[in-house]
Amino acid sequence: MSHVTRVAAIDCGTNSIRLLVADIDPEAGTLVDLDRRMEVVRLGQGVDRTGRIAPEAMARTLDAARRYAAICTDLGVEAIRFVATSASRDAENRDEFVAGVRDALGVEPEVIGGVEEAALSFRGATGMIGRPGPYLVIDLGGGSTEVVLGEQSPAAAHSMDVGCVRITERHLLSDPPTPEQVAAAVADVHAALDVAIAEVPVGRTRTLVGVAGSVTTVTAHALGLDRYRPDRIDGATLTVDQVVAACDDLIARDRDSRAALGFMHPGRIDVIAAGALIWREVVLRVQREVAAAGGSLTEVVTSEHDILDGIAWSIATPA
Repeated sequence: MSHVTRVAAIDCGTNSIRLLVADIDPEAGTLVDLDRRMEVVRLGQGVDRTGRIAPEAMARTLDAARRYAAICTDLGVEAIRFVATSASRDAENRDEFVAGVRDALGVEPEVIGGVEEAALSFRGATGMIGRPGPYLVIDLGGGSTEVVLGEQSPAAAHSMDVGCVRITERHLLSDPPTPEQVAAAVADVHAALDVAIAEVPVGRTRTLVGVAGSVTTVTAHALGLDRYRPDRIDGATLTVDQVVAACDDLIARDRDSRAALGFMHPGRIDVIAAGALIWREVVLRVQREVAAAGGSLTEVVTSEHDILDGIAWSIATPA
């Protein structure tokens, strides 16, 4: 007889902290959402420049962790896994952050490396795609972007030290960004992609899957949505041209214009230009690499299922 496990997955990234409470039946291979939510806490505020988590950013994040703890208690969660990624990896004062999370949730937070982050994202993103592999999953975060290729499981992965918060803080300082700032950001992303592609043979890609908030926001824009609709965004297939056009438009807009878009989360207004820039350059580079390998890539898939789902599965079905 199959056993359903109620788990809580928490993904604490550079820009946001997210919670998924789900019932998982490993035998049936089902994951049923009970609660899925996100708060923009900007944990990575200034980390790229100072090497430390700012006190106000840490306070925002630990407050959110305490709220998530209350939800887990109310829903009768059996097991919690808290995973922290790029900003926590890079911060000198991460031990203080770890202790704060431990006090809030009663579990030991895990500050994972980029390769494990990529593997969890792959597990979450490819579970319900229903398209042919090899899959290339791109998890575009605030501080890093994971690139992972595989079929049933990851075969190659790399974590690029570029994300929507980092690129905004490094380069996109004007509103809207100047052509010079955009060019510098593009050069930064290209350099990171050169390293990634030396490790991950992206030319083998048959299905390109994008996950996380920058990608889903670009997708909402490409679909012309007047509000954020996960049911329309999850599994959406766009042409490369549609993706590039949506990215170009978001990069060119000023802050007020971005804020006026009905699907735009308030916490993403200031960083979506960088997120769109990264996603545009990744999609175009992968398309060129596939063509160079004798293939063709004309479409891109967006998934609402990502590292959160991978974390939840890892609790119920540990490797």
